[in-house]
Amino acid sequence: MDFDPANLPEPSSLLGFSQNRLFRDTEHRDEQSLPDALAHPNVRLYLYAGSRVVIQKKVACQFSKEQAVPFKPKYENAILLGHTNDGPIIGVGIGIDADALEEPFEAIDFRTMLYSDVVGDEDCSAIAQGGSVSYWNRMNRFCGKCGTASEMKIGGYRRDCPNCDSKIFPRTDPVVIMLTVKGDKCLLGRSPHFQPGWFSTLAGFVESGESIEDAVRRETFEEAGIRVGQVHYYASQPWPFPHSLMIGVHAEALSEEINMDADELEDCRWFTRDEVILMRKKEHPEGLLCPPSKAIASSLIGKWAEG
Repeated sequence: MDFDPANLPEPSSLLGFSQNRLFRDTEHRDEQSLPDALAHPNVRLYLYAGSRVVIQKKVACQFSKEQAVPFKPKYENAILLGHTNDGPIIGVGIGIDADALEEPFEAIDFRTMLYSDVVGDEDCSAIAQGGSVSYWNRMNRFCGKCGTASEMKIGGYRRDCPNCDSKIFPRTDPVVIMLTVKGDKCLLGRSPHFQPGWFSTLAGFVESGESIEDAVRRETFEEAGIRVGQVHYYASQPWPFPHSLMIGVHAEALSEEINMDADELEDCRWFTRDEVILMRKKEHPEGLLCPPSKAIASSLIGKWAEG
């Protein structure tokens, strides 16, 4: 097939956490990769406090090794994220309490980072990568086969068991997120944890042995009682909460009567295109809202509502 330049940029490239420009060099990671990166004169660090990242307000989110000294970096758990033209980028946890940070430093969570402008898009995406891999390492400190303490290898991208020689690799959980459409209406729901007035697309994890399309059909029926026909891929988004890949699609509704799962949703409705446009402009008469920009749900809804 011919590739039409008019179709660029790819929708995925415009989403939050999706603009990681680091060269990962995955095929050549070995036990020397991290030591070499740490020894590089231009190495730069992202500093993590659990699921938060340290920033210097209005200045930087990357630190040199010298600048990182007061934060007591734990290099034994460092993650090699990749390289820029200037040098390697490494994620490393800090050895001090994040709540004890003093001006001009603070630790911000990933959602705050995504929906604000305190960190640039490329840094935000690379930080999310490090957050996901760091979380996976923290949650897999012991071998799942024999229970022995496992060891971090190849810059954080594998853990080896010294007892049974089992090797495990970071996981990514696929999640379908779908805008289901029937004529001039789309299906939106709200979970109990949403902010007041906020409606969004339905979503759910892909189960073992299940295709993306079948996961969309199953989740839409389980949550809203709506039967789905055709499913069309739109875009994907890395989502570091803690290590998911959001797979965004538009889906064709075959039925209309909603039978909502009250354990999953507190409300679920059909909205007309005009209503959704008002929601996106924050002008809906009931004060209803759509998800903020940079989230794949916002892009799915916007593509349908406004073309």
